[in-house]
Amino acid sequence: MAAGRATKAFFNFIFDTVHCAGISGKDNGFGNNYVWAGSLESGLQIATHHRKPVMVIIHKSWCTACRNLKPKFANSPEIQTLSKHFVMVNLLDEDEPKNNVYAPDGTYIPRILFISPKGMVDPEIVNEEGSSQHKYFYSKPEQIAKSMRKVLDKYNEEKFDV
Repeated sequence: MAAGRATKAFFNFIFDTVHCAGISGKDNGFGNNYVWAGSLESGLQIATHHRKPVMVIIHKSWCTACRNLKPKFANSPEIQTLSKHFVMVNLLDEDEPKNNVYAPDGTYIPRILFISPKGMVDPEIVNEEGSSQHKYFYSKPEQIAKSMRKVLDKYNEEKFDV
């Protein structure tokens, strides 16, 4: 019995070491106080393994709205605190996924999507204070934090069954 637990602990350690190695992503201006996954793929793997939701920020280097959001996001104590419960992913320029799942209402930028611990984009988590045409556009940290809290409430209640 003890050998079985030791073996399981060993494999969990190896899994964490290998799969979490991709967690050293670039902040791309959104703040080095956050732990960023190295890619969307590694973020999804980490989320599945650790049963955490994912926050994905899709942005472009040439985008004025993206540049305006970066310091607000980077300096938000509330987002920093909430981020500890998420796998954080930011996708710059060519890292944007081509799959339309990540552009549920268009390819505008910046877009912030929330993904369940099982890897599904959650269409219910949108900027409630934003445009009905651009539901995943956020311009203020308070809007982002509100959605983050909603995600945590939802998945705590549902025990990550989404």
